[in-house]
Amino acid sequence: MTVTVVSSATKEVRIGFDQPFVIIGERINPTGRKILAEEMKNGDYSRVEADALAQVLAGAHMLDVNAGIPLADEPAILAKAIQLVQSVTDVPISIDSSIVAALESGLAVYQGKALVNSVTGEDDRLETVLPLVAKYNAAVVAISNDETGISEDPDVRFAVAKKIVERAADYGIPHSDVVVDPLVMPIGAINSAGKQVMHIVKRLREELHVNTTCGASNVSFGLPNRNGINAAFLTMAISSGMTSAITSPLHAEVMQAVMGANVMMGHDPNCANWIKKYREPSADGEERGARAGRKRRRRSA
Repeated sequence: MTVTVVSSATKEVRIGFDQPFVIIGERINPTGRKILAEEMKNGDYSRVEADALAQVLAGAHMLDVNAGIPLADEPAILAKAIQLVQSVTDVPISIDSSIVAALESGLAVYQGKALVNSVTGEDDRLETVLPLVAKYNAAVVAISNDETGISEDPDVRFAVAKKIVERAADYGIPHSDVVVDPLVMPIGAINSAGKQVMHIVKRLREELHVNTTCGASNVSFGLPNRNGINAAFLTMAISSGMTSAITSPLHAEVMQAVMGANVMMGHDPNCANWIKKYREPSADGEERGARAGRKRRRRSA
């Protein structure tokens, strides 16, 4: 079974077919968050710290850190954000940028084995990002699009993923360190988007033997009750072989769906994590108290 190992200075996370599903917290991303973008640009990382702590408390196993702010010094801001997050949490980080200089800046300060997010299938992108991944002994997210764009044909997206995996091997990066993002499209616009992802994830697992991830919330874009759609999507994706996702752990129904899927996939032995999370402690405590009371009454009698 393929296992992708990433780590912080003190904690290791294993992404794999026989492992519990890995949640990569998505919230440290200024895209679409004007206040966060302005704060980070001005050197205020208090919201970054709060988001990091909240996501880990909610159950995130890793955190995605992005600093894509227009007209800002992204390499410097990304490095600072990574250092801050690593100072307040012990989870591994997905270093997220489309700018190679920013990726290198983040990798240079990172403690542990990072996940680089991301590389696409264009030749020039492969030739600049993959050597960086190899240099820092990182793992990498491979996004299934290239210079032709994003195909609606899942077999074309599979071919792009295969190209990236093969090119990574040329740089000494094993397939176990390539986590493929098959690209989740909005199902409100493309009705077959869910089936497309399930098809490609199965092929990626069975033929390329690689782990997978995605931006899970993309599937529900434009729809009401987005968390309900996201929860349904993740449950089905996990059953098809998906092993991680970049999403928000702050939505209880999404986390419950993932935990339930772990149970059904046999990745929560004896349902221990489920029971620990959802057992009613008050009823159990009351029952113990009642039994103790009965024992005391019998002794006094």
